[in-house]
Amino acid sequence: MEILGYISSIIIGISLGLIGGGGSILTVPVLVYLFKVDALLATSYSLFIVGATSAIGSVNYFKKGLVNVKTAIVFGIPAIISVFLTRALIVPAIPDELFTIGSLMITKSILIMVIFAVLMILASYSMIKKPVVKEQIIEKQKFNYPLIIVEGGVVGILTGLVGAGGGFLIIPALVVLSKLPMKEAVGTSLVIIAAKSLIGFFGEGALGHDIKWTFMITLTVFAIIGIFIGSYLSKKIDGNKLKPAFGWFVLVMGIYILLKETVLK
Repeated sequence: MEILGYISSIIIGISLGLIGGGGSILTVPVLVYLFKVDALLATSYSLFIVGATSAIGSVNYFKKGLVNVKTAIVFGIPAIISVFLTRALIVPAIPDELFTIGSLMITKSILIMVIFAVLMILASYSMIKKPVVKEQIIEKQKFNYPLIIVEGGVVGILTGLVGAGGGFLIIPALVVLSKLPMKEAVGTSLVIIAAKSLIGFFGEGALGHDIKWTFMITLTVFAIIGIFIGSYLSKKIDGNKLKPAFGWFVLVMGIYILLKETVLK
């Protein structure tokens, strides 16, 4: 199982390098089901792994001039604040045992995994659906600040709860609300994900948790190796053609986790 877990870490990085995102949503399931890490601790590990791999992945976009720093700051601030508050206040306030449905006791760990499964199903839709191709019109950038603050806050709360990057929510928001071209939205999204995930990890007082640093850094290294493999493959393979297939895989995984944590518990 552990060998499969390390291989999966590389696949997570490959998806990030090849299709520009999506793979990070598999980090928590890999940690929970392959490495048998507690769900809450897995979200902490995921914040670090997702943050570090996104930071490395964003370097190539910076080199190509495909990161809009102003947008990253405007969108990132509410996201970072909400991640910090979620990890510092909301997550610790959730009781370990919530309520009972029949013979099933809903615990904090089950709640986290159910939210995560729903998030995976939503993310899969954004990967499976065919993008609407529009003629690229260069517009003067205008920020819809109220919507950006709300969107950033929602993404930050979800990141704080389940440790996922939320790129499938951020990228459409940057395209629609900030009028960014798709490639620039992907690069900017990676910077936002890196900042809010790493600040969320260190901001929650992760140093006081039972963090196995060697294990976490090893997984991160494997994911980063995957990024370089994915970036190389992206020159030979059209990542957009693989995205729907990966989306179906994420959908099946999301449904499996939902059933495993509820009906099959």
